[in-house]
Amino acid sequence: MSVDGTYNTTVKSPMGDQSGKFTVVTDGDTFTGKMEGGMGSMDVEEGKVDGNTLTWKMNMTVPMPMTLECEATVEGDTLAGNVNAGAFGAMPLTGEKV
Repeated sequence: MSVDGTYNTTVKSPMGDQSGKFTVVTDGDTFTGKMEGGMGSMDVEEGKVDGNTLTWKMNMTVPMPMTLECEATVEGDTLAGNVNAGAFGAMPLTGEKV
């Protein structure tokens, strides 16, 4: 099963649901990509693939600078996980492949 693709995602944040497009391009046990949404675009950093589990970081600049630590598991055409926003805690992440 390939985790590669584009996913329509929702992050349940303290500021309400944040919709976006998450792109995953694997290369062995690593991946690159980006998350694009209403607050701009963030590149994937330190993307790792372990089976069908993805872990990565993103540097958010809006509404405040912060490094987000993310993890998601891909099952078929869906993904589910969390975006850890430091002091704001973990926010649920869900998505469906386009």
